[in-house]
Amino acid sequence: MHALPPAGRALAGQRSAGRFRMLLVLLICAAPVVASYIAYFVVRPAGAGSAYSALIEPAVAMPDIQARTLDGQPQPLRSLVGQWLLVVVDGGACGERCERRLFMQRQLREMMGRERERVDKVWLLPDDAPVAPALRDALAATPAMTILRLPRDALAGWLAPAAGHRLEDHLYIVDPLGAWMMRAPVDADPSRLKRDLERLLRASAGWDRPGHQKPVEPVPAASVPPPAAARR
Repeated sequence: MHALPPAGRALAGQRSAGRFRMLLVLLICAAPVVASYIAYFVVRPAGAGSAYSALIEPAVAMPDIQARTLDGQPQPLRSLVGQWLLVVVDGGACGERCERRLFMQRQLREMMGRERERVDKVWLLPDDAPVAPALRDALAATPAMTILRLPRDALAGWLAPAAGHRLEDHLYIVDPLGAWMMRAPVDADPSRLKRDLERLLRASAGWDRPGHQKPVEPVPAASVPPPAAARR
């Protein structure tokens, strides 16, 4: 009869095999993201031109922290993982420039046509200021926007503005693994930003989860209001 290996050696072997399997799963999950970045930024089709938005290198992982809904309920920030995210940062008071970014965010998603279900809209609030009921209802309509409150220092540890600008001045693009990887210019041109997003969606076709977003607070359908300047 063969002697059995020492228990410690067998346990170490099991742990090593478990770590290897976990690493393999992580590599498989990350491979499509890496491939889409390579396809977009390295093997770009002839005539595609350079990206309009700033590429963040290295991409910054979404922090594993608790956010709060407008009703004060806790929600993990990483519950948003699984979709491409268009992220706006601004306070609850949301002045004219904030409205304009939210309107552009909505337009940009709709411009994606059949691919728009792969894109979620997110508004992150770094303060406790109330959101106007009319704006809140409009943004909660289908397709709903996720609105979450986070401490400013937590946001500043993940997203960052261009030099000389504020966190609120940009629209941020986050990949389906939760990594912040692009930052739109201040007062971005939606048509040029659209081309960036189209290339990302084309390069990553088939590996994110369409329709992942769930409305946070369903309300009767309403259209998102245009910016205040456009209403005058």
